[in-house]
Amino acid sequence: MRTKDPRRVVVTGIGLVTPVGTGTEKAWKAILAGESGVSPISRFDVTGLKTTIAAEVKDFNAEDFLDKKSVKRLDLFIKYAVGASKMALEDSGITLTPELSTETACSLGCGLGGLQTMEDNHSLIVQGRPDRISPFFIPMMIGNMSSGIVALELGIRGPNYLCATACAAGAHAIGLGFQLIRDSGYQIVVSGGTESVITDLAIAGFNSLKALSTKNEDPTHASKPFDLRRDGFILGEGAGVLILEERERAIARNAKIYAEVLGFGASCDAFHFTAPPEDGAGAALAMENALKDASSFGLVPEDIRYINAHGTSTGLNDRMESLAIRNVFGEHAAKLAVSSTKSMTGHLLGAAGGVEAAFTVLAIRDGILPPTMNYEVPDPDCNLDYVPNSARKQKLSCAMTNSFGFGGTNGVLIFGAPGAWELKDI
Repeated sequence: MRTKDPRRVVVTGIGLVTPVGTGTEKAWKAILAGESGVSPISRFDVTGLKTTIAAEVKDFNAEDFLDKKSVKRLDLFIKYAVGASKMALEDSGITLTPELSTETACSLGCGLGGLQTMEDNHSLIVQGRPDRISPFFIPMMIGNMSSGIVALELGIRGPNYLCATACAAGAHAIGLGFQLIRDSGYQIVVSGGTESVITDLAIAGFNSLKALSTKNEDPTHASKPFDLRRDGFILGEGAGVLILEERERAIARNAKIYAEVLGFGASCDAFHFTAPPEDGAGAALAMENALKDASSFGLVPEDIRYINAHGTSTGLNDRMESLAIRNVFGEHAAKLAVSSTKSMTGHLLGAAGGVEAAFTVLAIRDGILPPTMNYEVPDPDCNLDYVPNSARKQKLSCAMTNSFGFGGTNGVLIFGAPGAWELKDI
């Protein structure tokens, strides 16, 4: 419930670990240049798999962020979370003193947790060697250890949450962080998403769902959201973390403010365990809820000029999301720019919402829209402006980012340019 004088929330730090680069500016530069992070899988033997390509992180050094002992004891998804969180906190210029640490929370998202750790240890059971199971197996594997280790490494003593809501997890975690500051009185939240499940089991599993692209012969062009020839998503990995901070505190310390969080909306399809309804009703409801949340700033649907889409490059999702956008925005949909950065990063699952929220904030900061790469053959059912194949300069006062996940779970965030919005009477 809103207070009489609701607290406002801004983004003061960003940390990125992505298939197109580690570090915020490196990754953002690659995205604007249309560079792809998709390539042949290098980590394991792909013999027998229908899909042999993925978007691997190639330039991350865990020892830049963790001591050698911790590096050996942690799954990659936790290492990515720590790296992105430490980069984000450094970027914010915040020093977490013992006093401030109790007013700081951690809210991360993750879909599958330590799948590689599970596979490695299960192989010992198959070999009849249960005595060789690592004592760190359980803490390496469970999803909430990403937020737990981040809190430990940074000294965060406020609430510590892990949203395990599949591909909406990162967006939900940021939405929860927004609410922790706005409604519950916390000063700072380290929020975002992390994931690393490029394993043979995950590839085989998604292949069985017929969810992955099999365009192995042309990796960089395999992810083609909204294009008529799309045949599935590309599995990616990484982490995206935002530092959310109470606005007056950020202003008082003369912080660099990237954007303001204006609204968050969530919903459930209540339709199917993997497929969204074709009419996009659940996605539309989440967008409507985010717009309603942001209406306290006087924001109306026509103020949204850019949407960073979920845009997975799967047949049903892209068609559903396009229809949902048209249903929510009506005639204004024709004036909207919509792009999918998954055309370059692949689908980072639980990390997608965090990484794409960062790209949305950076689009507002720089007044430039990231492109949808590999868009060449229009789909009559996807008839929006998808910013095809090259970045576009466009000043933004606000922007939306969508995240939808298995189980019918949806999350939508709206960010605004700093100083562009004032609260109205509520």
